[in-house]
Amino acid sequence: MINDVRFSETAEQLQYSAIRASNRDDQNMISFSLGNPEQQFFPLKALQEAYEHVMQADQGQALQYSGTEGFEELRQYIVNERMTTAGVSTTKEEITLISGAQQGINLSAKLFVNKDDIIFCENPTFPGALNTFRQYHAKCIGIPTDKDGMIVDELERKLIQFPNAKMIYTIPDFHNPTGTVMSRERRKQLAKLGATYRIPIVEDSPYGDIVYDGERLPSVKSLDRDGWVVYLGSFSKILVPGLRTGWICATPDILSKFIMAKQNSDLQVSTLSQKLIIELTKRYSLKGHIHSLIKKYKERKEKMETSIKTYFPKDLDYTTPQGGFFFWIQLHADICTNTLLDEAIEHYHVTYVPGAPFYTEESPRNFLRLSFSSVQTDQIEEGMERLGRLLKKHFI
Repeated sequence: MINDVRFSETAEQLQYSAIRASNRDDQNMISFSLGNPEQQFFPLKALQEAYEHVMQADQGQALQYSGTEGFEELRQYIVNERMTTAGVSTTKEEITLISGAQQGINLSAKLFVNKDDIIFCENPTFPGALNTFRQYHAKCIGIPTDKDGMIVDELERKLIQFPNAKMIYTIPDFHNPTGTVMSRERRKQLAKLGATYRIPIVEDSPYGDIVYDGERLPSVKSLDRDGWVVYLGSFSKILVPGLRTGWICATPDILSKFIMAKQNSDLQVSTLSQKLIIELTKRYSLKGHIHSLIKKYKERKEKMETSIKTYFPKDLDYTTPQGGFFFWIQLHADICTNTLLDEAIEHYHVTYVPGAPFYTEESPRNFLRLSFSSVQTDQIEEGMERLGRLLKKHFI
C-alpha cells in the first residue's frame, strides 16, 4: 500500500458522490437514491436502427476525431428544437456540445472562478455541482429557497455584500433536490441581476422537458438580454445518458472560452454519439418520445405521492414536484437522516439520499431525497411501505 503519494490540493478536495454512495448492490434492495432515467424507456429499436445506418453509411467519419464545437447539423437541431422549447431564440454559433451537463458545470468553474472566489447557488442544490466548485477551491454561498425556488431578493442582498462574487449557479426547472420550479417573476429578476451586477449565471436544466403539471416556464436564458446567462442542456434525461451528450448555449465571446476549455479537457464529444443522435432525430420523433416519458414518469410520481400519504407519518412536510424526478422530505428536527440510512439499508432494504450533501454550509440533518424515476411502480409502493414503517418508528 502506497501511503506517501503527494497529491495536489485539487485531488485532496475530491469526494465520492453521496448519491452514488447511497445506492447499494443488493437484490432485495429498493433504491430511491439514483435520479437515473429508466432504461426500460430507452428507444432501443430506434437507436439500433440508427447505429446500423451510421455504421453502413458513415462509418469512416463516425469513428474519427471531429471538431470540438460538435457537428453543425446537431447544433442546428438543438437550436431549432431543444432551445426553442426552452424559449430561447439563438443560432448554431451560440451552441457547443459537451460530454453531459456535468462537464458544463466543471468547465464553468474552470472559466469563471479562482481560488477563494464566491459562487452563489440555491441552498440546497446538486452535490455534483458543489463538489466540482469545491475542487476549484471556490466558496459556495447558499441562497435560501421556498416553493417558488431561489429567493432572488436574498441573492441581491448577497450580491451587494459580496460585489466580487464570480458566478451564480441555478437549477430553475424541477430543482434537484427540492423539485421546485422558480417562478416566472423570479426568473426575470434573476436575469436582470446578472446584467446589473455583471456576473455570469449558469442555468442548469437537465429536467426542463419533463413537465407533469402546467406549462414549461421560459428559461432564464430566454429572458437574458445582455448575454450573462450560460445555459446547460442535456440529452441524458430525454434520450439516453450513456451517449454523454449535452450542450452549452452562450454568447460567442463566452462560448469561445468554453470551446477552448473543452478542447483542452477531452477534445470533443464522441463523434459516434453525435452521429447516432443526428440519425435518430431523422427517423424518430424525440418530441413524441418525451411525451411518452412524461406519461410514464408521471405514473411513478403519482404512485410515490399516494404512498407518502398512505404509509408515511402524517405530520411531515414534502414537496410535490410538477416535473423532474424528486420528492424532498422534511422530518422532525431531531431525526438525522444520515444515521437513519444505515437502519433503512440493514433492516428495511431500502435506500434514499440524506439531505446533508445538498447544502453549501452547515446543514440541517432532517431532510432526505427520494427519486422515483428508475423504480418500477409496484416496487415504489413496496419500498415506500418499508420506509414508512421505519419513519413511524422514529416519529413520536
